Formats: sequence, C-alpha cells, structure tokens
Amino acid sequence: MSYLDIINRRRSVYALSDRLPISEDELVRTVEDVVVATPSPFNVQSGRAVVLLGAQHRALWDEIVRPTLEAIVPAESFAPTAEKLAGFAAGAGTVLFFENRPAVEDLKARFPTYAAAFDGFAEHALGMIEVNVWNALAEKGVGASLQHYNPLIDDAVKARWGIPAQWALASQMVFGGIAAPMAPIDKLPASERVRVIR
Repeated sequence: MSYLDIINRRRSVYALSDRLPISEDELVRTVEDVVVATPSPFNVQSGRAVVLLGAQHRALWDEIVRPTLEAIVPAESFAPTAEKLAGFAAGAGTVLFFENRPAVEDLKARFPTYAAAFDGFAEHALGMIEVNVWNALAEKGVGASLQHYNPLIDDAVKARWGIPAQWALASQMVFGGIAAPMAPIDKLPASERVRVIR
C-alpha cells in the first residue's frame, strides 16, 4: 500500500467495535513510534499522548463526557448526543492528545523574536502527530475519528488519570474495529484547491 493509498484509506469512522484487527500492544507501539518520529518546530517535542483501553476508555465516554454534556445540553434534545457517545464508548480505545505547555513557553523565552508564533507552531506539530497516528491506524485497518470535547472535560480527565496540570488537552481520537463501511464523501477537485505557478 502506497502512502497516498493510506491517506485515501483514512476516514472518520463512527461505526466502531471493540474488536481490533491488531493487538493492543501493537497499537500502543504504533502510537509510541509515531509520536517519537513526528517532527516539531525547534525540536520542541511538546506533543503528548495517553492511550486509554478497555474499561478506562469506556469510563472516559460514560463517566466523564456523558455527565458533563448532560449538565449543559437540554434533556429534550440529548438523545442524539447520547447515541453519538454510545458509539464512541463501543470502540476499543481512545488516544488523548495533549500539548506540554512548559516546553512551548520555554521556546518563547529562548527565542523572543518568534514568541508570538510558537503557539501556532505547536498546534501544527500536534496536528501532525494526530494525522500521522490516524494514518498509521488506518494502514493497519483500525477505524478512528477525532473528537474535541475539551475544555469541558479537561479537569475531570486530568483528575481521573493523573495527567500533569501543565498538559493542555487538545483532542480525543476514539478508535476500534470498523463495524460498518463508510459512505462516500464529496471532495472538491484539486483544480479548485491547488494552484501551480511556473
């Protein structure tokens, strides 16, 4: 499979099961390898990942995200949200992505000329980790989607799993076996998105 094949294979998969096509150990090694291999500006290496599996994964969606949203979403309109969260909980795990803020602040102090740009640089670097993990999982037949329930769940997540206070939660990538095929999606042609100037 070529790299472009992998990119095209990667989709937001919402119909997930807890039956992975690879072992949990292989999945964890894949996440570890991707996090270490992905570049970052000034080699800051500020991206962090926490892999939740099994009961810990389900606790995120059933015991943290659901009650948090129940407290703010009107009861009469909560059913679609509950269905979505149940779909996430049905998966095999979740990767929590964080930014180690002290590393970024240190860069600002060391290179004041670029200080205003480092937050954006760090976000780009974490985005590269996220999409690289996503592509790596897709290459192994693991379905995933990227969610953003932060900052609503930040404090509860840190308290539950002893996450350092200085780590800023950026996203949650829920993953699992692919329980149903994804519907095709429309994409704009390259001619509308890419310009070539010679």
